[in-house]
Amino acid sequence: MLARRLLHLVFHLAICLLLVLGNRPLIPVSQADEPKGAPHQASENSPERRVSGEAADAAAAQEAGRRVAEELQLFELFADTLDQVERNYVKDVTRRRLMEAAIRGMLSELDPYSNFIPPKQLNRFKVEVENEFGGVGIQVSTENGQLRVISPLVGTPAYRAGVMSGDSIIEIDGHSTKGITLDEAVQRMKGLLGTKVTLKLLRAGAMEAETVELERENIRVETILGESRNADDSWRWLVDQETKIGCIRLTGFGRHTAKDLRKILKQLADLKLGGLILDLRFNPGGLLSSAIEVSDMFISQGRIVSTEGRNVEPRTWDATEKGTFEGFPMAVLVNRYSASASEIVAACLQDHDRAVVIGERTWGKGSVQNVIEMERGASALKLTTAGYHRPNGKNIHRFPDAKDTDVWGVIPDSGFEIKLAGPQMTQLIAHRRQKDIVRKQDAEPDSNADENGEFVDLQLQKAVEYIRERLAAQKPPEEPAAKQEPQAEDKPDAKPAGETEAENP
Repeated sequence: MLARRLLHLVFHLAICLLLVLGNRPLIPVSQADEPKGAPHQASENSPERRVSGEAADAAAAQEAGRRVAEELQLFELFADTLDQVERNYVKDVTRRRLMEAAIRGMLSELDPYSNFIPPKQLNRFKVEVENEFGGVGIQVSTENGQLRVISPLVGTPAYRAGVMSGDSIIEIDGHSTKGITLDEAVQRMKGLLGTKVTLKLLRAGAMEAETVELERENIRVETILGESRNADDSWRWLVDQETKIGCIRLTGFGRHTAKDLRKILKQLADLKLGGLILDLRFNPGGLLSSAIEVSDMFISQGRIVSTEGRNVEPRTWDATEKGTFEGFPMAVLVNRYSASASEIVAACLQDHDRAVVIGERTWGKGSVQNVIEMERGASALKLTTAGYHRPNGKNIHRFPDAKDTDVWGVIPDSGFEIKLAGPQMTQLIAHRRQKDIVRKQDAEPDSNADENGEFVDLQLQKAVEYIRERLAAQKPPEEPAAKQEPQAEDKPDAKPAGETEAENP
């Protein structure tokens, strides 16, 4: 045991020495850095200058020695604690588990967004970032210990095999799913591309279960959604057919988000898009690069975002004119769950007067996390390395002691703040979920979806009203009556030109 403790101390001493050598104090300023012409300035080789330099070196060496001694004491404390737990704790605990716990404890002192991703969770973390995985393409949940299908993803193996919303999955590869956790179920259905998984399904009202065999494919989770679905399960992008108002929901910012969004915008441009609603509600964020690309689609010049950190170079990103979608009014929907990358986009469009922001004040996450590979790629460290600022230079991050009167997050434009109470928020979530579900064409929506009648999305409704008003204001005025062809006297009740269209909005 003593040998092991000595090994711990030697190892940490080596680390400490490397830290000291890597952060050696700078030599006192040279003469070239001092103000010229200062009175009584000592020459470089004067006794006074040598004494001053020696004193500074001695002070620096003393401070470095103090830091080394303090760090050694802390490392010794850590080594002693680890040794005591390994030898005397009532149960055997692996060193791996103890070290990961120590790392998590250290990071918990920083901020909620810095964390350690161990090997077992790394694949899931990559899926969340990349929005891609090998699977069968179904969204599932657990209800009362039973695994149920929320919805298949359009075009996936599960969709083609006829898996439907509400199906209960009672077996996966012959193993019962009773009491299964959601994580365990997802892991069982994921796997290598080309491999197969067998599901036993029990449909609502059916007496016997049905078995389907699915071949795993590369599944890319959609981050670009429409306002509702068409009869063929494709997304409906126009929320108002007459005025050509589009509505695009962004659920996250992944590697393919900007590319997919550009495709949809080109389709809408071909339809003579009148106005656009960008729905960022419930969007937790994602990749900074993706948020910059999305912002750049709607502004042709000016600052998008800037970042600054303690040990990183300040960076700025500006818009480029190429590929910009302009010439139509925009509204951005946000709520208290819009965070990070979604706040970058909302703030950028608001500061450039490109869009009006409607809804609630956003979450307030203005920090950038850098993902650092650890253990040669077996694990990772997600560490906050910088904070970002909106184009006007103001802060977005909500610090722990921040007040409502402080500057943080993205606040809706004046007259466009629409807060939802708890029950209203619950209804909105249920309403959106019902619209996202893929069903058979003859299936009826869940009668319990809106218990209090037809749900009205007040925030979306406000956005549609705003864009309609903008479009109406942009219409050229009708020609004066004097320039119109005179009406025949025997037809005094004839309608003036244009009235027919006005009566059918």
